[in-house]
Amino acid sequence: MRALFNVFAQVFRSIGANKLRSFLTMFGIAWGVASLLLLIGLGEGFRSGQRRGLAELGTDVIMMWGGTIPVLPEQHVGMRPYKLTMSDAAAIRAEAPDVRNVTAVINRSDLKQVSDFSSAGGQVLGVELNYPEISNLPIAQGRFLNQEDMAERRQVVILGQRMVGLLFPGRPPLGAVITLNGYRFQVIGVAKKVGRGNNDGSNQRIYIPLTTMQEFFPLTGDNIPQDSISQIQYQPLTEELNETAKSEVHKVIATRHGFDPARKEGFEEWDTIKSNRMVGLIFTAMDVFLGGVGIVTLALGAVGIINIMLVTVTERTKEIGLRKALGATNRSILFQFFLEGLTLTALSGLIGIIGAATLMAALGSVVGNNDMGFDPPRLVPWSAAMAMGTLTLCGIVAGLYPARQAAMLAPVEALRKE
Repeated sequence: MRALFNVFAQVFRSIGANKLRSFLTMFGIAWGVASLLLLIGLGEGFRSGQRRGLAELGTDVIMMWGGTIPVLPEQHVGMRPYKLTMSDAAAIRAEAPDVRNVTAVINRSDLKQVSDFSSAGGQVLGVELNYPEISNLPIAQGRFLNQEDMAERRQVVILGQRMVGLLFPGRPPLGAVITLNGYRFQVIGVAKKVGRGNNDGSNQRIYIPLTTMQEFFPLTGDNIPQDSISQIQYQPLTEELNETAKSEVHKVIATRHGFDPARKEGFEEWDTIKSNRMVGLIFTAMDVFLGGVGIVTLALGAVGIINIMLVTVTERTKEIGLRKALGATNRSILFQFFLEGLTLTALSGLIGIIGAATLMAALGSVVGNNDMGFDPPRLVPWSAAMAMGTLTLCGIVAGLYPARQAAMLAPVEALRKE
C-alpha cells in the first residue's frame, strides 16, 4: 500500500512540476467532456419537452376532423366538404378491431360565457364520459361528468383552470352558476392546470355533456347532419398498431361518406404517436451527431496528452536512466508513466462532468418548467457513461504508448542522452 501511495505521490509531483502545461492539457479534455454532456443534455431537454407537450394532449391519441372528399377520375362532383357524425364514431367502435377507445367531441368558440362577476371567451367542448381516458383532463376539484349528466342532458360544466380565474376571480367556483349564450349551467368541477408557461389554450376551456351540447348548441350550416360533431379522437390497441388502426378508421369513414379510402387527401387528422416518433428520430440523430463530435474532441485531447507525455519522457530521460541503473524494472517505469497519463485524463474528465452537471443544474433552476416545448437540460446517464468510457480508452492510449517508450530506454543510452 505504501509503495502505491509513493507512486501516486510521484505522479502528482510530476504533474505539478509543469503546472501550465498540465492545466492546458487538462482544460482541453475537460472542455470536450463538458461540451459533449451539455449539448446532449440540451437536446434531451428539447426531446422531453416535446414529449411532455404531446402527452398533455393525451396518451396515444389520433385526432380526426371532417375533411374534403377528393375528386375521383371520371367524377364530375368532387371536393365537397363532409362533417364527422356521432354515427361515424359508433361505426368506428363497431368496425375497427384495432381501435381500443373512441370519443366524439363538439367544439364551439362562439358561445358567450358569463358569471355573476365577469365574462370570458373560450372554447366550449361537448364531450363524452370517456373523454378523460383519451385526452388529458385531470380534475382538481369536484367531479367529472357521469352517466346521469349525459342521459338527462344536464346543464352542468367543468371549468378549465384559466376559466376559474376569468369567471370567478378570487371566489370559489364549485356550485356557482354561469350562463352560456343565456342558458344557465352549474359548475360541478374544476380541471387541473395542464401545459406550461403562457400556453393556456387547454386551460381556457369549458366542458359540458355532449348530449347537452347537441340539444342547445348543435353544429349548424348548409348540408350539415343533425348529429354532426367537430372531431373524433381514438386510440389504437398499441402504439405499434397506429397505422393499422388509421387504415381501419379511414375505411369506415370513406365508406360512409362515399369516397376511396386510398385517397389520403380526404382525411384531416393528426397522429400524435407518429409525431412523437418523428421527434424521437430527430433528437436521436442529433444525439448521435453530437456524441460523435464529442468523441472526436476527446480523441484530439488524448492526442494532446500523448504528445505531452512523450515530451515528458524526453525531458526525464536522465531520471529514467538513473532509476533503471538503481534497479527500477521496466514494469515499474511503465506503470509510473502510464499512471501519469491516466491520472491526467481521469482528472480532466471528472472536472468536465462536474462542471457540466453544475451548469445544467444552474440552468434548470433559472429556466424551470416555464418555457414551452423545452425542459431544463439534465445530465443524461448514457452520455456520462459514454464520456467515461471514451476517457478510459483515451487514458489508456495516452498513458500506455509514452510509458512503453520510457520503459524501453536502456539505462546507459538514457544517461548518455543527458
